Amino acid sequence: PLCSYHHSSQGRASWPLVLLLFHLAASANCAMSVDMQMLKEYVEWESGSLNRAESTVLLHVTHSNLQARMFEIRLDRHMSVERVKEKLRAHVGTGSTFMHLTLLDCNGQVVADMSNDELKLGYFSPQDGWTVHVTDLDPYSLSAGGGLEDVSLVQKYEISEEDYLKRENNFRRWKEEKQKADPNWSFAKEIQSRQDAQRMKHDPTYVPEAPKERITDDNYLAERAAEMSVGDRCEVTLGGKRGSVQFVGKIPSIAPGYWVGVQYDEPVGKNDGCVKGKRFFECPPKYGGFLRPDKLQVGDYPELDDLFDEEEEGEGVTAEGAASSST
Repeated sequence: PLCSYHHSSQGRASWPLVLLLFHLAASANCAMSVDMQMLKEYVEWESGSLNRAESTVLLHVTHSNLQARMFEIRLDRHMSVERVKEKLRAHVGTGSTFMHLTLLDCNGQVVADMSNDELKLGYFSPQDGWTVHVTDLDPYSLSAGGGLEDVSLVQKYEISEEDYLKRENNFRRWKEEKQKADPNWSFAKEIQSRQDAQRMKHDPTYVPEAPKERITDDNYLAERAAEMSVGDRCEVTLGGKRGSVQFVGKIPSIAPGYWVGVQYDEPVGKNDGCVKGKRFFECPPKYGGFLRPDKLQVGDYPELDDLFDEEEEGEGVTAEGAASSST
């Protein structure tokens, strides 16, 4: 009790300290209440973005020829129906003289036929969320029959095969000339060469990377592949992904040489053991992958548990982006 504490010698010596503590606690509570009040005012503060006059109403707009629906168009109850049509013309494209307006409630039920242009909008007692439906009466309306939305109706440019081949600088001829000059030509090489030329123009010291040699040897990496067998545990050199070997052999549909099919321990692959319509092994989707034999190691590589070092795992995922020889 505070009284007994006050009457003790130690209490008398510490009484100013007790008062100080009470004072600090009261100040803290006061500061906290001020902070809470400021926070409350900030949350409840009205930015003014939704400010509107009492006569303003937010109505949706639909159109007989358009699938698009316009939401919360601001209209004033003091506007005449004619003035409403003029404003809606900018939204739907129909001339005001060819508009017929119908007011619908939130349930889509017709509330009023707004055919009298002299009446005020407020005469129909519209509410927020109701809809003004525009019926287009123009017999030559561009929006009729999906004219402004259905792209299949747009006339497309067409040229016969004979006329196309008569053109001197057509794409097909350009491609054939490129392939004659370089049997290994591809769009990727063309883009890379143009990018290199552009960089050399701005930086004379830039040296383009030497193009990768195309593999033509049907026994490419055969010796390395002979060291691997189906069922071996393995780890991808770049990325650290682990799994088991499910296939060792050639896949001509990808490229000459030997490939290794891997079923990963986690769904970090690119396929389910199938490449270009041909199946080489069975595994769940996203668990399979095909790599060159020099891109992985076989040995004692058990599955990684949930307590695996996250930093190492993150580095592996990052490094995986550099593995360009996997499929």
